[in-house]
Amino acid sequence: MKRQMDMREVIESQEAEKQSLLSTPYIEREQAAEAVKLLDSVFVKVITGPRRAGKSVFALMLLRDRDFAYVNFDDERLLGIEDYDKMVQAIFQVHPKAKYLLFDEIQNLKHWELLVNRLHRRGLNLVITGSNARLLSSELSTALTGRHIPIELLPFSVREYLRAKGISTADLGSALPEVKGKGMGELESYLITGGYPEVVTKSLDVRSYLTVLLESTLFKDVVRRYNLRYSAKIAELSAYLSTDFPIEFTFTKLKNSLDFNSVATVQNYVSYLEESYVFFVLNRFSHKIKEQLKASRKAYLVDNGFAARVNSPNSGKLLENVVFGDLLRRGFHPNDSLFTYRTKTNREVDFLLRKQRKNEELVQVTYRLDEKTEERELRSLYEAGEELNCNNLQVVTWDQEGEVKFGEKHVKYLPFWKWALRPTEQG
Repeated sequence: MKRQMDMREVIESQEAEKQSLLSTPYIEREQAAEAVKLLDSVFVKVITGPRRAGKSVFALMLLRDRDFAYVNFDDERLLGIEDYDKMVQAIFQVHPKAKYLLFDEIQNLKHWELLVNRLHRRGLNLVITGSNARLLSSELSTALTGRHIPIELLPFSVREYLRAKGISTADLGSALPEVKGKGMGELESYLITGGYPEVVTKSLDVRSYLTVLLESTLFKDVVRRYNLRYSAKIAELSAYLSTDFPIEFTFTKLKNSLDFNSVATVQNYVSYLEESYVFFVLNRFSHKIKEQLKASRKAYLVDNGFAARVNSPNSGKLLENVVFGDLLRRGFHPNDSLFTYRTKTNREVDFLLRKQRKNEELVQVTYRLDEKTEERELRSLYEAGEELNCNNLQVVTWDQEGEVKFGEKHVKYLPFWKWALRPTEQG
């Protein structure tokens, strides 16, 4: 009986946390309109993304006008639960009218997928959040066999960031220099500090905030989850991949540079960082899968703020990383519909976008085009376009716009702000 009472007290205490989060100022997220439509689906709604990206508040705001129960499994008092029936009983003692269950950071609960599957079979309407991409792969797919709806939430997009700063699309296109200048200044800040909601809305120091966040993520979502014996190695790997991002690497090079015992260990550690939303790894495209697996890869950070935490990367790399994040938010999936590419003459193109297994668009990112860089970037796009039979060629710059002809192909130059604010298309 005492265990049940303790559980009930925890659930009751979290009600105060729920009300506090519901009362905080909120920047509407771009997925909200579509996500609300999904609430009454019989499928489990699964919101994943990095820690502190706003998943909890997003889920709470979706449910704010409905009767729901909230349980946060980041609470250390809920670690080690063995009797799930008593937990569910305590939930409905506190929330007898609940029509929805919101389970926050559910990956912390041992065998969580079995509980979710059981409650789903009973007809309960579930919304769950988690900070590990594996929720959408082996564990959840095995338990629910497709009976779930994924919603991925990343730090603020450009649109969300500008909304938080009170900048409109019209401001960026304004003919008044003082108005446009203010908007472009905010974009420059976004390029450096990134879009973590608390950094943006509370003007927190990005370095100290993200240093603590990264340490927490590495410990909770990597070291503790995977029982790593050598925790220092995952920190070394994270720091190495952050130093000169987006960084090109091979697993063998990482093994030798960081003195890992084996290539297999490096592969596992990189996958842990991916699953925990610290990095995304992008493969080089080839029609031959073996060639894809052997070629070097590129690692992109989930948010530019992590780069500002450790160094001062150049503007071109920052812009490339932001464009990558924008492509993720538009529904392009790394190594499925989104790749990097290198031509037969070893010229690199930053992004290849594919739709329905066809090469749809080639995108090169450069902060500023000048006489020295323009011919190089155009030739890379031209050669890649010829090899991949792709005529939709774009160069994303900071503020240059236009169109040029190179060979028999036309290449569009698009300022980053216009690129980021164009209508969303699903990848």
